[in-house]
Formats: sequence, C-alpha cells, structure tokens
Amino acid sequence: MVVHSAAELVLAGLDPEQRAAVTAPAGPVCILAGAGTGKTRAVTSRIAHRALTGEISPRHVLAVTFTARAAAEMRARLTVLGVSGVQARTFHAAALRQVRYFAPRLLAGRAMPELLDSKVRVVTLAAAKVGLRADRAAARDLAGEIEWAKSSLVEPGEYVIAAAKALRETPHEPAKVAEVFAAYERLKRSNGVIDFEDMLRAAVWGIEEHRDVAEQVRGQYRHFVVDEYQDVNPLQQRLLDAWLGGRDDLTVVGDASQTIYSFTGATSSYLVDFPRRHRGATVVRLVRDYRSTPQVVGLANAVISQARGAEARLRLELHGQRPPGPEPELRIFTDEPAEANAVAARCRTLVDGGTPAKEIAVLFRTNAQSEAYEKALTEAGVPYVVQGAERFFERVEVRQAMVALRAATRSIPGETPLPTAVVEALAAVGWAPDAPPAGGAARERWEALAALVQLAEEYAVTPELLPIGEAAAVERPVTLSDFNEELARRAAQQHVPTVDGVTLASLHSAKGLEWDAVFLVGLSDGTLPTTYARTPEQVEEERRLLYVGITRARQWLWLSYASARSPGGRARRPSRFLPQLDRSGGGERAGGGVAKRTAARRPATQIVSCRICGATLLAGPDRKLGRCPTCPSDIDEDLYERLRDWRARVAGAQKVPAYVVFTDATLTALAERRPGRTEELIAIAGIGPRKLGLYGEAVLALVDGAAVDDIAPEKSFEISS
Repeated sequence: MVVHSAAELVLAGLDPEQRAAVTAPAGPVCILAGAGTGKTRAVTSRIAHRALTGEISPRHVLAVTFTARAAAEMRARLTVLGVSGVQARTFHAAALRQVRYFAPRLLAGRAMPELLDSKVRVVTLAAAKVGLRADRAAARDLAGEIEWAKSSLVEPGEYVIAAAKALRETPHEPAKVAEVFAAYERLKRSNGVIDFEDMLRAAVWGIEEHRDVAEQVRGQYRHFVVDEYQDVNPLQQRLLDAWLGGRDDLTVVGDASQTIYSFTGATSSYLVDFPRRHRGATVVRLVRDYRSTPQVVGLANAVISQARGAEARLRLELHGQRPPGPEPELRIFTDEPAEANAVAARCRTLVDGGTPAKEIAVLFRTNAQSEAYEKALTEAGVPYVVQGAERFFERVEVRQAMVALRAATRSIPGETPLPTAVVEALAAVGWAPDAPPAGGAARERWEALAALVQLAEEYAVTPELLPIGEAAAVERPVTLSDFNEELARRAAQQHVPTVDGVTLASLHSAKGLEWDAVFLVGLSDGTLPTTYARTPEQVEEERRLLYVGITRARQWLWLSYASARSPGGRARRPSRFLPQLDRSGGGERAGGGVAKRTAARRPATQIVSCRICGATLLAGPDRKLGRCPTCPSDIDEDLYERLRDWRARVAGAQKVPAYVVFTDATLTALAERRPGRTEELIAIAGIGPRKLGLYGEAVLALVDGAAVDDIAPEKSFEISS
C-alpha cells in the first residue's frame, strides 16, 4: 500500500501526455518531446513509477544520456522520487565501465589499454607519416573526419566512397584523408592505445563475440532508457542493440527538430524509424512548453513549420503554458560593431534592471563571432563567460598571430597602411586573405584571424583609438605598434576572471541550456545558414539550429543581424529562416545608438503574436485580427453590425466601394479588439494616419456605444479635397 501510494505521488502534477508516457506498458516506447516540455521529468517519473509499483528493479535499469550533466540530473531526480540504484551514464561512461570490468577476460588477463584523451597529437604524427603537414587546426579537422568515419562504422579502406555518399566537405582530398586514417590506426596499435570509438567498439565486440559476457551484461541490464535519441550515431546504436539482445524494453526520448549534430555522424533516422523498427511501439508526444512564453513558443513554431525533410515528419507544434510575455524583437543594424554595441547596451540595461547576468545569453553561429561581443561587453562593463569555446584572445591561433604581429614591427616599414601590414604579418602564421579553407576547425581559425584584419581596418580610420595622450585629430597614420598596444589592452581586460556573467556561446554548445533573456545575433544569410550548407539536408540542419536557439529563451528574446559586416561593407540579406515579418515601420527604432560611431537607424521589425494563444502571426488577415484563424473569436456582434451600417453610409456618400473605407477583416478586428483610445486604434493593421484622421473619431464613438444615426455626417464623410 505504501509503495503504491508513492507511485501515485509520482503521477501527481503530470500533464496528460506526460502521464501517458509514464504509464505506458512495458516494451518499446518513443517519447517525442519538444523543447521545454518536461522530458526529463517524464522519463525519470516513468522509471520511478515502474520501480515503485514493483514492475522493474532499479538495479536492472540502464539510462543512457549524452552528457555527464544530464546523467547527474537524472540520478538526482530519481533520488528525490525515492528510487536509487539506477545506472544513469553517458554512452562512453557505460561502455568504459563494461570494457574495464571484462578486459581481463577479453584480453587474456591484460588490463584495458590506455585511453587517448585527444586524437590531435596522434593524427598530427599520422599526417606526417603520409607526407602531410598538419597544424593544430588541420589536425583537429582530420580528427573530426576520423571520428565521423568510426562513429559511422566506416573503415579506412571504405572512407573515400562513404565520404562521397555522405557529401562530406573533407579538409583534404578524400584519398589523402583515408591515408591519414589508416596511418592513425596503425600508430594507435603500435603504441598500445585506444580512442573513444575503439572503446565503444570493444564493448560491442565483447557482447557480440563472447556469449558469457553477453549473458552477464544482459542479465544485469534488462530495461533501457536513451535520452536525446535523435543524436545517436550508428556505432552507439550498434552498442544499444548489443545490450538489448533482441529484447524490447526500451524507452527513447528525442526531438527530431533538435537534430543539429549530423556532421559528427549523429542521425535522427533511428528516432524517425522507431515505430517501424519496433512494431507495436507506444508513441507519446509532449507538446506543452513550460519553459518559454507563448510569444517565444509562437516564433519557434513559425520557424520550424517551414522545415522539410525526414525530420519534419516528426515536427511538434508546441503550446506555451507560461503567462504571456514581451514580444520577441527583431533588430537590423548597419554593421556588426553597431549590432554588438547595441546588444551590450541592452545587456547592461537588463543587468541594471535586476536580471542576473548569468540568466542572459548571446548566441551565435560560429565561435569566431564572439570577439565583437567580448569587446562590446567589456567596454559596457558587463561581465561575461564563454561557453564551450576559448575566449578570443586565448585561442592558440590568436596568440600566435599576436606574436607574429609584434615581430613584424621590426620588418614591415612603419609607413605601411595598417591593414596591409597586418595581412603581411599574418602570412607568417599561414593566413591569406582568400576564401577560407574546408574543414570546420581550419575555417574557424581562418575566421578568427580574419577578425584581426577587420579590426585593423577599423583602427586605420578611427583616430580616437590611438594611444592615450595623443591628440584625437593627430594626422599620422595608425601604426602596427599602435595596433599591438590596443590588442594587448583588450587581451588584458578580457582575461579578468568572471563567474556570474553573460554567457557567450555558439548555437551548438547552447543546446540543452536555457536563460531568461537570449540574444540571437548575426542572423544573416551566409552566416545562418552558413555558406557551407549546400545540400537541402544541410540547410535544414541550419534551420533547426535557429529553432534550438529560439527555444533557449524563457522570457525575453532578441533577434538581430547587420546589413554589412563592417561600415560601408557589402550588403547582406537577413536569414531566410526568419518569418516574413511586418517591416512597415513604426515603433522603436533599431540601430547602434551606443556605438562610438554614429550609425543610421532603421525601424524595428515587430513580431505580432496571437492575443489568445501567443503564436506568431504571419498572414496579413491574421495579423490584422490579432489572432490565429483557429482561435475562438470574441467578436461583439452588435458593434460589428453598427460598423457595417456606418461603413455603408460612408461608402455611399463617397461613392466608393465599401472595402475602400475599411475591409471586412478590419471591421472584424475592430469588433473583436474594441479599441478605446487612438493608440489602440492605430495599432490595428489597415488603419494608418490617413484613415485615423478620416474615421478615427467616428469609430471610437461607435465602439463607445454610439448609434450610427448619432454620428454627425461631417465626422465620417468629410474628406480633403
């Protein structure tokens, strides 16, 4: 009785969909969980409910996650629910534990080989073995290709064909990458070490090829849970299948719309195909979003509703459960420095207004974009931390570049224009002002050094940035020595340790996190989606990145892009993923008001949300009504009829069709929204200054209850000659 009472308590407070997931029968269960829908609560409650009712033993459960943080959270929640003994681990941690335990049996008494912390050193040696010189960035890209191949169960001899089929953008000619891959494998074996993929393969091999190991593992683990199932790669799926051994007590949780790691080998195909691979599976959809306001949820739905491809088949339309909040803001700036300065100023305002700095995040597509925001936040006096990446001035390539720039002051003539001098100096570290190289790490290295060149171009025309003590109007050009002093000053300022600070993070590293206020910056075509997204599948993954970014925000969301990278630069278009928003003007104006340079200011773009459900409204008639067509109307029928009668009289007197006065949609909006002030009236789409002047007083009187006959003709019919 006590046990069952505890099990009933587990169900308390769950919404109907969560309860369905928790109480689903034993066997294959697929929980499609949208962002902020309480998936961790649902899956831990399912484990606890089954354990507390005696259906399963906690010690027979293996719950697999993708991060140690998620595993720790799962264990903590289970403890609160009164269940202990469940093994919650990452794929790698679970495999490592099993391989270590069985190593003496599998390796004839020998211990498990040493595990490589990083592939980069061995990959560098392997590249040299095949005549390829690889710096750290190139080695990282080669290591990434090897990880993709091994995670995809591709051997060195199969790499060229597999890479072609997968449309991989390889850091070198595919045959050369295959040579490095083969040399890497040989070096590992000769040195007696293994990497993380080898460890997963060893766990698979131990179970598939050794019956006694399989019986012991499967006797221990009988019930499986996999979190973030859309991120599983073929090697991890093979290990999961080995653990299961044909059994089907498996619960998976995932969201196809958050598939953003396919470049590493992860694939959502296992989630998409789960009902086909597991006949009779229970599928539950969690769509109630408890994280974000309806306004944020509405925008997220609008972005992902345009998705195409396999993942779109499992697209979830979220329903916000929080009270309404502020509308998301879309801002347009003349250039990236103006955008960064405006973001920093708003962060300063939020912090001064009581929002903790740790509850604010600035999210961008690539880590190379962080430098402008590090600089702007430093100058605004706002503390920050960089998530999932080194600070700009701590990056290896930036430190090397600064050494090269200092050395170049001895060899480059002082009269050389600063941008030219910087480009010449960076040649010493292998940078050239042409198209960035293939490969993520190499490209990011190129972009980081390109940011130094851009900085030099700005300094060349900004005399106030000369060393303190020189006149602002000094005529001499900014020298390389001046530039080095400025870089040193910035580096020193940005090394100040900060704990409670605004988070700067790439969209990839932000997954799984959330903040009260989120800035999504640099949302221009060419950045998001990146120019390197060439196939439809790659473009769709970029769309999902924006969706993930939007769903990180709890309360306040800002989206922005710069019309040009630098002042006077080539014009850029906004990201194609942004909804077709109202750009008619009005309201607050966007621009770099806090920037040192004066930037042209543009109208802010207003995102209109349904006043009933909070969804973002895209269609003109819906925006005019202020609600979705499927949301219930609260129209005042009497007011609507009086407005129609009044419109007919006005149209007759002016000898124009009725719609010229006001369309039916505008009349419906007036009868639903019942504006009581001029400000509320002009907020209705279709009522501009001219119609406000012609008809505003009459309409407000009708809304206030006046009869049509009470409206003086001159109040409605008089038009300017």
